Amino acid sequence: MSREEQDQGERKKKAINYQNNMEKKLRTHKDLEVWKNSVLFVTDVYKITKSFPSSEIYGLTNQIRRASVSIPSNIAEGSARNSDKEYIQFLYISLGSLSEVETQFIISFNLGFINDMVLTEVTEKLLMIKAQLMGLIKYLKGRASE
Repeated sequence: MSREEQDQGERKKKAINYQNNMEKKLRTHKDLEVWKNSVLFVTDVYKITKSFPSSEIYGLTNQIRRASVSIPSNIAEGSARNSDKEYIQFLYISLGSLSEVETQFIISFNLGFINDMVLTEVTEKLLMIKAQLMGLIKYLKGRASE
């Protein structure tokens, strides 16, 4: 093997190591826009549900808060798993929690706890997070098939 081939092999190894290190640094759940947006959404949920009737503190208020917290929590837990298959499973759980929250806000609207403007804002944020989750799932499924 020539010196030039050895140098080329070393450069290739360094490039691969650099890329692997960068992926490790950049790919935590905290780097994901979907996680950031879902954490902000939880903050909004707590502010909105603060005005719900006190009789609902152990009912709808608690349910909405728990389901909304589940969205970024499952994104975080899934990202810490050993495989993309497990990660995807947790992202689907986040999607399920998202659907729960949407349903619970519709019920809240029907009961008069929120107005149509709040329901519209919540729905728009949920749709954005859903699209981001679906995009991440699609990306991970594509990466798994490579």
